[in-house]
Amino acid sequence: METTTTVVIGAGHAGLAASHFLTAHGLDHVVLERGEVANSWRTERWDTLRLLTPNWQSRLPGHHYDGHDPDGYMTMGEVVEFIDRFATGTGAPVRTGTTVTSLRRTETGYHVTTDQGEIACRTVVIASGACNLPAVPKLAAALPGTVEQVTPFTYRGADALPDGGVLVVGASATGVQLAAELRRSGRPVTLSTGEHVRMPRLYRGRDVLWWMDAAGVWDQRYDQVPDLPRARRLGSPQLAGTPDRTSLDLNALIDAGVELVGRSAAVRDGEVLFSGGLRNVVALADLKMDRLLNTFDEWARATGRDSDVKPSERFETTRVPERTRLRLDLRGGEIRTVVWATGFRPDYSWLDVPVVDEKGHLRHDGGVVDSPGLYALGLPVLRRRKSTFLHGIEDDARDVVDHLAKHLATG
Repeated sequence: METTTTVVIGAGHAGLAASHFLTAHGLDHVVLERGEVANSWRTERWDTLRLLTPNWQSRLPGHHYDGHDPDGYMTMGEVVEFIDRFATGTGAPVRTGTTVTSLRRTETGYHVTTDQGEIACRTVVIASGACNLPAVPKLAAALPGTVEQVTPFTYRGADALPDGGVLVVGASATGVQLAAELRRSGRPVTLSTGEHVRMPRLYRGRDVLWWMDAAGVWDQRYDQVPDLPRARRLGSPQLAGTPDRTSLDLNALIDAGVELVGRSAAVRDGEVLFSGGLRNVVALADLKMDRLLNTFDEWARATGRDSDVKPSERFETTRVPERTRLRLDLRGGEIRTVVWATGFRPDYSWLDVPVVDEKGHLRHDGGVVDSPGLYALGLPVLRRRKSTFLHGIEDDARDVVDHLAKHLATG
């Protein structure tokens, strides 16, 4: 049986950042990846997807974007190339095509079983991500068999779907982007809208994520976030990385001809039923956006940056129709496809250590999992609000690997 000090599971940006800091600590380790480096970016994204973050914000430890379009947004191919170059530059000990089938505790650490053999180690970093499986609601099972169902993992483009209308369920970044793309293809699109985070793409002349970065919002620590479980459940903000840098909120979709309905609540006799609370949901999103913009304005005044940006502005409230339909018959042919943009969930089916709660999430405190020597990276608000973003992994990985090294040093 092979032995090493640390096994890192996953060779995405989080696992590779962990490897970088393990090397800096002089700790022998191996990075196991079921596919290729940046596998999820290669195989689990639709063709036209771009990063939400501007290129200048794309950075990993010692590795920064150096292209000619700092204000643009990377395509999926560019993201893969960026992460590939980081893996090569750091010399990360990655083993591709190696699937972990079991992880269990031993008296001296952990036993990792893979389809390529077994490894004994003292510590493990789980960097397999939070988006391994689509989170499809149970009501999907009640849809008529004549309606095709896809998730962001199986969606590649509008041309691959049947002709006819589409119901997109979920209004976070994925949902609004797919609704816009499908509407541009000429299809009738209905968007089922639940809780969401509204943001303008640009605010006072700067990318909204510049404000998040400069004002320190991204750096808020997990132990300072009110209602942490809820913060970790929130979907991505309604943003799109388009060359024209326009906002993609519900008003933009309404202008494009997308029909808004409330949250999908049930399916009965071939009809999907929607909540009547759409107006309250969008009013809350508008309110929270205004509070965030107030935070930016206060920061600009306090730091003397008001003169460096355009004047303060506010945006039109979301134009919810007076009446929205509360049911939609899926048997009549009006809707041929349902796209479940309802989020993702991790897959810990291989984890034989009792550290997963009843909802399928790891029990951890800032990435220190509830089992000595076991750690996690790349999960939402793991240690900071920016934890899941490319630029957010460096600080998290440094902190987690520092803790891991102290654990090894104290035995």
